[in-house]
Amino acid sequence: MAIDYHKLKAWPFGEVEQTYTWKDAALYALGVGFGHDPMDEQQLRFVYEENMRAVPTMAVVLAGPGFWVKDPNSGVDWVRVLHGEQSLTLHKPLPVQGTLIGRTRVTSIVDKGADKGAIIVQERTLHDKASGELLATLEQLTFARGDGGFSQVPGNGPSGGDPSPLAKPAAPEGTPDIVCDLPTLPQAALIYRLCADLNPLHADPAVAGAAGFKRPILHGLASYGVAGHAILKTCCDYDPSRLKSIGLRFSGPVFPGETLRTEIWRDGHRVQFRARVLERDVQVLSHGIAELT
Repeated sequence: MAIDYHKLKAWPFGEVEQTYTWKDAALYALGVGFGHDPMDEQQLRFVYEENMRAVPTMAVVLAGPGFWVKDPNSGVDWVRVLHGEQSLTLHKPLPVQGTLIGRTRVTSIVDKGADKGAIIVQERTLHDKASGELLATLEQLTFARGDGGFSQVPGNGPSGGDPSPLAKPAAPEGTPDIVCDLPTLPQAALIYRLCADLNPLHADPAVAGAAGFKRPILHGLASYGVAGHAILKTCCDYDPSRLKSIGLRFSGPVFPGETLRTEIWRDGHRVQFRARVLERDVQVLSHGIAELT
């Protein structure tokens, strides 16, 4: 059954309200590798309540709509969806604790063809409940591999669906300006899942095995957080207010306990990057781009 273009574009997400505390902020930071060196005072500021700061990429786990494509009314073949890209723009530094309102909408649906699937792009804005201020804007690109060809159904949206989103640039060739190696803990996925995604793929060896993995894998958004950690460390001196935006493409799985090497090219306030797993020499994040203030 083809997805209904008009239904998805008007999907009734509703507002999501989430209250979090400094402990939630610290848990997220631990999940993406902060505090690995307990003597590093700069990292400590993200996991210790005294003069604490929030990790900017924590925005990805706040006030979200959950795995909404699993709703049978969406018409999406949810078993075959993949999280393809993630972007985040920060309008203000995230508070260490507070209550946020999340508002989500589907901004575009691209028909790549019956044999190539579809692309669903959703936007989420995060607002401080008390002040109404816009804190962050997130964009998530999902590959719906089983849902291509929907625009061939008469009346089901424009031919080809919406225009394809602009592609993120690939990292330059040659030697990077900065290389940052950050280890992940063997229990990193078990920590990170407490922040947002309870998918058993990241915890249960039997579920991971059925999906074709030798053991549970790390969440893609946890890898995203580790890359954000690398940018924050090497380009922002651990000052969250200096990170304006960060986006990337997911290109391979990471196993908890592996080391992520983030390769960074700087061009003024613009940063391009990619990341690979050292132990297997496999690229896992690509087309990374960040803007600094």
